[in-house]
Amino acid sequence: MDQDSAFYKAIDLLKSMISTPSTSRNEEAVANLIGDYLANETGLEVHRSGNNVWVIAQGFDPSRPTLLLNSHCDTVKPVATWTRDPFAPVEEMVEGTSGRIETRLYGLGSNDAGAPLVSLLHTFLLLKDIPQAYNLVFLASCEEEVSGRNGIESVLPLLPKIDLAVVGEPTGMHAAIAEKGLVVLDGVAHGKSGHAARNEGVNAIYIALDAIQKLRYFSFENESPTLGPVKITVSVVNAGTVHNVVPDLCSFVVDVRSTDAYTNQEIVARLQQLVAPVELTPRSTRLQPSGISEAHPIIQRIKTLGRQCFGSPTLSDQALLSCPSVKIGPGDSARSHTADEYICLEEIREAIQLYFSLLNGLNF
Repeated sequence: MDQDSAFYKAIDLLKSMISTPSTSRNEEAVANLIGDYLANETGLEVHRSGNNVWVIAQGFDPSRPTLLLNSHCDTVKPVATWTRDPFAPVEEMVEGTSGRIETRLYGLGSNDAGAPLVSLLHTFLLLKDIPQAYNLVFLASCEEEVSGRNGIESVLPLLPKIDLAVVGEPTGMHAAIAEKGLVVLDGVAHGKSGHAARNEGVNAIYIALDAIQKLRYFSFENESPTLGPVKITVSVVNAGTVHNVVPDLCSFVVDVRSTDAYTNQEIVARLQQLVAPVELTPRSTRLQPSGISEAHPIIQRIKTLGRQCFGSPTLSDQALLSCPSVKIGPGDSARSHTADEYICLEEIREAIQLYFSLLNGLNF
């Protein structure tokens, strides 16, 4: 297979994926589609766990490092403002922002992350029979959009040890060398109920407000050179039952976007100390920030290919990987989760070319 054939095959597969509804936790049909496609195109054994599908290139050698190519097969649910059928892949010629005519493929998941997935899959097909200094694994994972525990996290123990990962997400084929993590905290302030007409009780809202003010103006000492400061946002507040009762309980939710300057556990401990005795309980600390050194060989090669490096505020399956990883793929993050989502076909052609140039002959 040459790159031109890979491009046309990638487009056909993407159209089939768009036609196969695959919202998070409902990916069985698209996992079947991808698994059958890999079996037919590679002749290799296709592995599956739940709705995660992967394949390992021939000649696996445990003495060599292993490279993982990964993207996700699930989509968000279509928003109400779609003006076309989100599950009908349609090509249209459109004048782009640069004034040039471009061919767009519309459909749910076309940009996030169908195009990165089919581009990485066909890069795998191009590389699998070329001797490399590394082992090669391709994985289409599920439940990424909901950070589900049945997605990539459940598969990693079943894979060979991964030494480097390329995660396909829409980045315009520029490289996210760091990505913010996420911690959601549930806050609870306790007071004492009383009648609002009398000087009774201890108002839990006021206690919570003091804690919220501390969170609003608090800054962590260290900042990430690529991701900037840790971002803290109080996003939900609930308290009270009726107007004439002093509330004895006020709950609130804190959204924390962590950076590689701290672990999630360090952030939680510091914020709990800041607002004590108000309770802050993390729902999870598993979605860690990630980063890769700019000195890593894959980043050096990315720069040689003229691509930019940046820190990403959006979350992906990188958060669940413990190995060095880079997030790079065709498309534009601004199109993700929007009505009338699309990918430009030339973005897929460019992605296959760049992925191949990036990975063929790579040593790490």
